[in-house]
Amino acid sequence: MSEYDRLYVAFLYYFNDQRDYFECHEVMEELWLEEGRNPLYQGLLQIAVGLYHHLNGNPSGSIKLFSAGLDKLAPYPADTLGIDLGLLVKDSEVYLEKLLRLKEEPFLPYDLDIRILDQELEDLLDDLRLDPPVGSDHD
Repeated sequence: MSEYDRLYVAFLYYFNDQRDYFECHEVMEELWLEEGRNPLYQGLLQIAVGLYHHLNGNPSGSIKLFSAGLDKLAPYPADTLGIDLGLLVKDSEVYLEKLLRLKEEPFLPYDLDIRILDQELEDLLDDLRLDPPVGSDHD
């Protein structure tokens, strides 16, 4: 049995492979609720939703979600849940800084990557890529 929840693996798949930040929100919210509202999961969810808001023309919503997500992720070690959380936090901080200067220095939305550190987690993602979920098929 894996130490990684199937919903967490699906979140990473939607984040890194599909760039479907809405579906990231759906699967991570389900996991967040199942796991007793873990702030780590909520922080990851908020970063994804921050990207979603910017992509959909809502920079103020994006700023709010990035800020909240970064606050939630701050206490965790750089190597957490098999990912390079430290790099995601750093990349998210850069994104937030750009959002805060958006009026002076406009930029198009871009994707962030969550670097996988654990081979078991990478293997689970590879398995999921071979049999991908269909939108909202995460039950």
